[in-house]
Amino acid sequence: MTAVSSGATPNRLDAALVGCTIVIAADRRGADLAAALERHGAQTYRAPALSIIPNADDEQLLACTEELLANPPDIVIVTTAVGFRGWMDAVHEQELSDALSAAFARTRFVARGPKAHGAILQAGFRADWVAVSETAAEVGEHLTAGDIRGLRIAVQHHGAGADGLDTLLAERGADVVNVTVYRWGPPPDLRVVHRSVLQAGAGEVDAVLFTSAPGAAAWVQTASDAGALEHLGERAASGRLLLAAVGPVTAGPLEAARLRTTVATRGRLGSLVRCVVDHFGSEGSPRQITPAGHVQVRSGGALVDGAYVPLSRASAGVLGALFDAEGRVLTRQELGRALPRGGDSLHAVEMAIARLRDALGEGQIIRTVIKRGYRLEVADAF
Repeated sequence: MTAVSSGATPNRLDAALVGCTIVIAADRRGADLAAALERHGAQTYRAPALSIIPNADDEQLLACTEELLANPPDIVIVTTAVGFRGWMDAVHEQELSDALSAAFARTRFVARGPKAHGAILQAGFRADWVAVSETAAEVGEHLTAGDIRGLRIAVQHHGAGADGLDTLLAERGADVVNVTVYRWGPPPDLRVVHRSVLQAGAGEVDAVLFTSAPGAAAWVQTASDAGALEHLGERAASGRLLLAAVGPVTAGPLEAARLRTTVATRGRLGSLVRCVVDHFGSEGSPRQITPAGHVQVRSGGALVDGAYVPLSRASAGVLGALFDAEGRVLTRQELGRALPRGGDSLHAVEMAIARLRDALGEGQIIRTVIKRGYRLEVADAF
């Protein structure tokens, strides 16, 4: 997997995510999301499970637009700002802007949230109604509250489809025209996606973020193909792996796979970043009480009473296994499986323990149990 950046940035806001490795399983705006996380100290990796194929020059989009010019819609539903802007850009490139404005002079515009509303205004139209909840469900409820039989309704959507809107409206008698502005294609590098699911299941990743339902579904399918779903489920359930989605629709494929998922309170990237920061800065991230103080484990090291201690991959793996055992003794063989390459090298385990103790200092939180193995010296879980 290729790192976007080291996580060290001159514009860092704080160190809330220091030591965290975060996978961004998204194509669109992945760079913006990475930059926002790195300002909080995270190291980010991009592993988009799908790619976006723009339809700006697509014959299908052009044919659909020409059909709407010939037979204008009564209502246009704008579901995404980026999609509607992409459609208007394509219209402009084909020199159809004046024709579209004339054809849509009596068309009512419905926006799925303030961003879509802004895109409508930017294009020179007026929104007749805006969904407060920013959901397709609210749009559907609003329109089906009245009689829409015989109305021609254009639904602008992205590659994920219209969130059931097209089917709902058609069932109520509307003549529905789907306007697809961009489509989903294969991932830029399937090997990177495959590696990301293995690393997330092995404890080498602290969080995976999703911004679309198709992307989440593709990532889950890759995890299933790799046999990693069980490990992912265990780590997510423990709180040591955060799977975060930008909204409930995006979370759907993860929840269907029985993976514990955190949903951003608002369907925006800023809210997604905030939920990650809140998770690792609050009780969402598990911690335990030791003689050295409260300990939290991250893929790149540990927080001991709020002070970050960087660790090698081997030492971080051993500490993570001891942390998850919650005071139970682990044999050298069990700890060996927590090393980056696994195996039964007792010497490698002993070296990792020695380096871990050196890094953690005088707290003596790693206890040797003669003839049995090692355990983390913990009180009740915090």
